[in-house]
Amino acid sequence: MAIMDISSLLLALLNDMFFASIPAVGFALVFNVPQKALKYCAIGGALGHGCRFLLMHYGVPIEWATLCAATLVGMIGVHWSHRFLAHPKVFTVAAMIPMVPGVFAFKAMIAIVEINHRGYNPQLLAALMENGVKAVFIVAALAIGLAMPGLLFYRRRPVV
Repeated sequence: MAIMDISSLLLALLNDMFFASIPAVGFALVFNVPQKALKYCAIGGALGHGCRFLLMHYGVPIEWATLCAATLVGMIGVHWSHRFLAHPKVFTVAAMIPMVPGVFAFKAMIAIVEINHRGYNPQLLAALMENGVKAVFIVAALAIGLAMPGLLFYRRRPVV
């Protein structure tokens, strides 16, 4: 039974990583990333989304899982930037795009439209607040995770 659970988790992880690499490459093309760096954007997007998927599978809330995944992508991007002599944002920004909380923002906006159309309803306000706050925290986690390697590696003064 445990082998079946592990194999289904591995298959779901590979599925998640494959489909996360597609928008990462798409946005890398939009941002005019050099052609040689596209595969690294795909790998970064897949690793970040896969990390978040695994953490969420084991019970970590999506906000914290996104922070850890964004920090991982940022660290890998810094490593690749030293290795290939490019700016870290070449590798990291497009890799963060698959983790943008579009569904939560959409649900919050739908709740705003419904409140505007139907009037005040406690359930709609609760849906608006829950999804809006979750979307804001996920975007903040992406920004902090993207900035974390710069704060740790490129500081001129000591942290303590």
